[in-house]
Amino acid sequence: MSDARDLPAGDFSAWMTAVQLAIRGEGASDVPCGSCTACCTASQFIHIGPDETDTLARIPAGVLFPAPRLPRGHVLMGYDARGHCPMLIDGKCSIYAHRPRTCRTYDCRVFPAAGIESDDDKGLIATQANRWSFSYQSDDDRTQHDAVRASAMYLREHREVHPKGNVPATATHLAVAAIEAHEVFIGRDEPTGRTKVVAPEPEAVRVVLSRRT
Repeated sequence: MSDARDLPAGDFSAWMTAVQLAIRGEGASDVPCGSCTACCTASQFIHIGPDETDTLARIPAGVLFPAPRLPRGHVLMGYDARGHCPMLIDGKCSIYAHRPRTCRTYDCRVFPAAGIESDDDKGLIATQANRWSFSYQSDDDRTQHDAVRASAMYLREHREVHPKGNVPATATHLAVAAIEAHEVFIGRDEPTGRTKVVAPEPEAVRVVLSRRT
């Protein structure tokens, strides 16, 4: 698997601000995908909510099915025999301006941010994600990145801190949870005033994660 780190992922702190807005549904991800279609060809099921009427009007009903364990009206869009999104035509999204919210907020940079590998079966997303390289404006920005990775490692090893029924089921879910919980892994060194990665109390992590449910 490539580890070239030859794709500029942007300034880490600015990216964190944007991705957290996207996670909260307050913005869309702005990913410099270029010609990459890894997430569109990696055998991914795409969730579409009942409020996404504009999107649903543009997708054939035959490629949609009820989303398991979600209320009526929530659906998943499947993929074809090649593992490709059915809306991917001639290498491009045919409904890009009307694409699902899942696609609008997806950002494979969450994997290098959290220091974990994507779990897509084909490894296409992992290969692309491994190429991203963030830049940092300050030491505090580097500490913030270290905190996200520490958060991911902690959440993977301590399943008991997750709210019941909300343990991350995929690498994407784990990465997103790590980003949302990372602030409790940041402290301040009193003599120097600089930020540093700390080991939080389990209850502090539980409180942050409980806000996600």
